[in-house]
Amino acid sequence: MPGKDLVAASARPLVLSILESGESYGYAILQEVKRRSGGHLAWTDGMLYPVLHKLEKQGHIKSRWDTAPDTGRRRKYYRLEKTGHTELAAQRADWLAVHNTLADLWGLKPCPTN
Repeated sequence: MPGKDLVAASARPLVLSILESGESYGYAILQEVKRRSGGHLAWTDGMLYPVLHKLEKQGHIKSRWDTAPDTGRRRKYYRLEKTGHTELAAQRADWLAVHNTLADLWGLKPCPTN
């Protein structure tokens, strides 16, 4: 499992990347992070919701309440805003720079940057 600092640092780009593919709600985001990481990142509500609230406060995402069609329960759905797409592009560039630096140091193949 990655350390706490790395998990915290990766939270913003992970959430933004998940929302880039469409609107989602908290539990589904948690499950998608777990699925995409092969189980290596198992976030809790206490990890996710502060990130969602901060991204919303910064204007990168927007939320709305709605009734879930499958359960009839109310859920808060989140979607990416225009500034969220811009923030995700910046996050992607930063993470690729870090990845490619480590790949170079470790003798691995770098990722394309465009």
